[in-house]
Amino acid sequence: MAFSTYRVAGLTILILCLSVMCLSGFCQSGTSTKLEQLRQQVNQELAKQQGTFAVAFKDLETGQELLIREHEVFHAASTMKTPVMIEVYKQAAQKQLSLSDSLTIKTEFKSIVDGSPYTLDAKTDSDTNIYKYIGTKRTLADLVYDMIIVSSNLATNLVIERVDPKKVTQTMRDLGAKDIQVRRGVEDSKAFSQGLNNTTTAYDLMVIFEKIATGQAVSSEASNDMIRILLDQRFNTKIPAKLPKDVKVAHKTGSITGVLHDSGIVFLPDGRKYVLVLLSKDLKNEPAAENALATVSALIYNYIKG
Repeated sequence: MAFSTYRVAGLTILILCLSVMCLSGFCQSGTSTKLEQLRQQVNQELAKQQGTFAVAFKDLETGQELLIREHEVFHAASTMKTPVMIEVYKQAAQKQLSLSDSLTIKTEFKSIVDGSPYTLDAKTDSDTNIYKYIGTKRTLADLVYDMIIVSSNLATNLVIERVDPKKVTQTMRDLGAKDIQVRRGVEDSKAFSQGLNNTTTAYDLMVIFEKIATGQAVSSEASNDMIRILLDQRFNTKIPAKLPKDVKVAHKTGSITGVLHDSGIVFLPDGRKYVLVLLSKDLKNEPAAENALATVSALIYNYIKG
């Protein structure tokens, strides 16, 4: 009698264990299927456009990723300003500088090719306000803020001259971003003509934004302050464009002719967050491509929401 009871109990436990394993496998299979469906939707949307696109998405709660051409090299455009910001906070943490340090506003810089001078002009800068302050001083904190939220080229050159682009690139390597290259400031035409550009991959931008999102870029305090700045981004026509108003995006865009990028952290009202990087090049219709990137962002958000 006792033997029969134990045997029945053992069979019951075995059946329960098998059921749990099957259910777990079903859930994993279901999730995998949904992620593959998302991949197809994203590819279909981007295939409507002439150009080359890369996508890197990571759900920071589950670790799930969607990667498309994630290691392809793109001109970084203004996405390189996020690595520069990280380097500023790193050097501040190491007491090599202070965010309260003041820099004199100037417009002349030296080409990395031969040291010859080149000048920045308000006409080719998204930030024209800073040119009113030529000859005066502004804090490094203010310049970093303008470099990110209005993508100020002049602020960028002042900051990168202070921290050294080689150090920026080395810090990216230390964070696990193996391909980002930060070589120079903005509008160095001699360097551009020789192909000496700042470059990135979607994967590397995903890596550094994950570090910021998880408090591992310099420190938790520094990461939180960088998120504060990134949340104030003024250019919101790509990742945030088709998302609900209560979804917050801490991000940095980038654009030059035929190139449109966006990269950042998406914060949901329920506390979940994910990293999304959208890169593009060789675009023939930039407004249509920008709309497609916004649509891809919405597709990924809907996937996360379930």
